[in-house]
Amino acid sequence: MPDMQTIIVRQEIASLLDQAVRRAQDKGLLPPVAVPAASIERPANPAHGDYASTVALKLARSARMSPADIARILVRELPASPLIGAVNIAGPGFINFTLSDTWLAEQVNTIVTLGDAFGSLDLGHDARVQVEFVSANPTGPLPVAAGRGGALGDSLARLLATAGYKVWREYYVNDHGSRIDVFGQSIYARYAQEFGRDVPVPADGYHGTYLIDFARHLKDTQGDRFLQMPPSEAQKELARLGIAYFLDGIRSDLERLGIEYDCWFSEQRLYDDGEVERVLDLLRQRGYVATREGAVWFVSSVLGEDKDNVLVRSNGEPTYFASDIAYHYNKLAVRGFDRVIDVWGADHQGHVGRTRAAVGALDLDTDRLQIIIHQLVTLRVGGQPARMSKRAGHLITLREVLDEVGPDACRFFFVSRSADSHLDFDLDLARKQSDENPVYYVQYAHARIASILRYAGGIDYQDADVSLLRHPAELTLIRKMLELPEVIEAAVLALEPHHLPHYALELASEFHSFYTQCRVVSDDPALTRARLKLVDAARITLRNTLDLIGVRAPEQM
Repeated sequence: MPDMQTIIVRQEIASLLDQAVRRAQDKGLLPPVAVPAASIERPANPAHGDYASTVALKLARSARMSPADIARILVRELPASPLIGAVNIAGPGFINFTLSDTWLAEQVNTIVTLGDAFGSLDLGHDARVQVEFVSANPTGPLPVAAGRGGALGDSLARLLATAGYKVWREYYVNDHGSRIDVFGQSIYARYAQEFGRDVPVPADGYHGTYLIDFARHLKDTQGDRFLQMPPSEAQKELARLGIAYFLDGIRSDLERLGIEYDCWFSEQRLYDDGEVERVLDLLRQRGYVATREGAVWFVSSVLGEDKDNVLVRSNGEPTYFASDIAYHYNKLAVRGFDRVIDVWGADHQGHVGRTRAAVGALDLDTDRLQIIIHQLVTLRVGGQPARMSKRAGHLITLREVLDEVGPDACRFFFVSRSADSHLDFDLDLARKQSDENPVYYVQYAHARIASILRYAGGIDYQDADVSLLRHPAELTLIRKMLELPEVIEAAVLALEPHHLPHYALELASEFHSFYTQCRVVSDDPALTRARLKLVDAARITLRNTLDLIGVRAPEQM
């Protein structure tokens, strides 16, 4: 990696202001009062500058001075910096900063030199963070909502890695328990029906026609050998085969979406290794387990939950919650991740409180666990909700949407809204090859950049004189590129990847605007080289942004 580092302009300005406050206090110009963190924001009106601070207003009460007087003192005491072109005071004491045109132009060299590393930060300091996402039951194809969880989780993992964390991606495979038993019974029924047997699918079983397809596959590859076994034995074997079969499909769909995991963690392993029982013993020792009506309960009500939760049913069967607790203990205590981030679907909202309560009951820091709940997805065609899947019955599968619009549109659309917002996915829009389609618009900007660089052929712009970049459209584009580190920081701190698609659209728009106003390859060789380097910097910034979303940056379209 180059010696130079990605800087966050807002932080640099905050540091300058902090130095100004300390200088003023050392000189007795300001009283030695506590100093609030310098709040640096972007003015609503760009004419007021690139950044603004309200620190003078925040200091006024404790300093017993007017904000305007404080602002004037701070402006005088600001250290010299190549970043700053102008500083002015507005209103009751706002301090507005305008970046230097010369410094802005020089950042083109920085971006090109950093390349893939532009935007990389060191927020995490190599802390180990595990991101567990999707984790849909391996009892059928992935529904489209799981694709949203996949895109959110993977983009979040990419962001964290870029921000200096050591990231571990994990899929928790629910391959134990009563639902797996019902799954095996459902497969057995469909399999037996293929041989003309009248075996009904259990009322609480899996009724999607995808199991008919699987039963036919079994008939073709295995013959009738499962009918020669005792039904209970056949059902267990069929459940095992079914899990393997559908997990293969899940892996394939997620790989197609650009997602790869470091680990597929089996729930069954928690039982085989005795971890579930060990964790239940720990909860007993801490006084959080009670036996009532033949069942074993987690006494979560004493920890602020509305009700207690069953750990082991009266028939001796542990609940999913029991293994969930053991799984989180494994992640936080056994494997010792510094942070654990779970990305769950909306149907898991009710599990958040009790899971955090269990982590606390095990004497683990609940701040190390963060849970993101993403809302559902509604697919629309012609403005109306899409019809149900023909093959999966009650759900529309991720694979069907991938077939319709491809992985790039899926990733971009899935990440484009905050996780807690319902997502309307317009399939008609996602198919369009026009500026109306945000994915096409952004990718076209990258393809246009690649086309310009190809057209320029062998022109060497590495030593270009970037000080020639003075046109307002050029400087506006550079300003937008320099926002990427801030966007990454904000997205990481809030665990909100949806900032990325919005930024990508803004960057693409600024590039298209620059392109219409500034001829890149012209009769002026020096300006041509400078603008080619600017275009290359835009390519790097847009590509790095798209990579964080998990979307391709095409060379041609």
